[in-house]
Amino acid sequence: MKDKQNIILIGFMGCGKTSIGRRLSYKLRIPVEDTDKLIEQKKGQRISEIFEQSGEAAFRTMETELLNEIAQRDYKRIISVGGGLPVREENQVLLKKCGFVIYLRTDAETIYERLKDDCTRPLLQCENPLEKIKSLMASREEAYVSCADFIVEEDGRNEEECAELIRKELECRRNAAKKNKTKLLVINGPNLNFLGIREKAIYGNEDYDYLLAMIEKKGKECNAKIEVFQSNHEGAIIDRIQKAYFDGSAGIVINPGAYTHYSYAIHDALASITTIPKIEIHISDITKREDFRKISVTAPACDGQIYGQGLNGYLLAIDKVLEIASSSSD
Repeated sequence: MKDKQNIILIGFMGCGKTSIGRRLSYKLRIPVEDTDKLIEQKKGQRISEIFEQSGEAAFRTMETELLNEIAQRDYKRIISVGGGLPVREENQVLLKKCGFVIYLRTDAETIYERLKDDCTRPLLQCENPLEKIKSLMASREEAYVSCADFIVEEDGRNEEECAELIRKELECRRNAAKKNKTKLLVINGPNLNFLGIREKAIYGNEDYDYLLAMIEKKGKECNAKIEVFQSNHEGAIIDRIQKAYFDGSAGIVINPGAYTHYSYAIHDALASITTIPKIEIHISDITKREDFRKISVTAPACDGQIYGQGLNGYLLAIDKVLEIASSSSD
């Protein structure tokens, strides 16, 4: 896992997110935040007042807006989120984008004992709070599990034990990540598969297999696992960029080919993956070619652009993306 990821604690109300988050904060020396508290500070109202005056739907929208803000940050926090926050499908995607998600799971009876005298929980102000807890927990379980990167079974463990279990899991994952090869993705757009055939005076005599062999050798030299993907279709390229967000890719090198000059869809796909460094590469010097080739609509969504270095530009781009990925994990 990336060491600068936020640590997100999810679970039903009263499961101990705040108290366990505080203990974990002491252990990891990372500040802890609570989404409910952040919303209260931002709106100048208590959660119960927001529910009463604006309704639950408005509050859930506030949670989504806050997650979007958290996803744009460049610093690390332990974040405890409201019990209903993961239920929204769009929030589930945002939680993954925000960091490493830990589900604190306990049973309904334990939650009831903790909350039976708490009058500040709007959803539990009813005739039979225990049944309401059971019903809500059952309806949310699938969402909690689908979001979670790690599940902590609280029953039989106190807060200190839960926090220590999380600390050990995070340490284990960091150590495993260090042992594994860095995973990189090289994307080639339309007509790159015709290297050695198309316009040799511009793109050289070496064919696409030569480029693949060169990249494979580079991967061995820098201890990186490099996948090369090529497609002549815009949608396939967008799908592969989006997949990189979920498959552990640490960086992307992309030559969008002619899509460079007009594909705002590829630009948007690249821009949506803010946690992965991206370098745009072009074999030829695009600044000395036709006017339309001098403009890249995709480069602004990348962390750098290399052009005019021939096939060697791919190697330079790989070095650069590894450098960025390494600095972001320090």
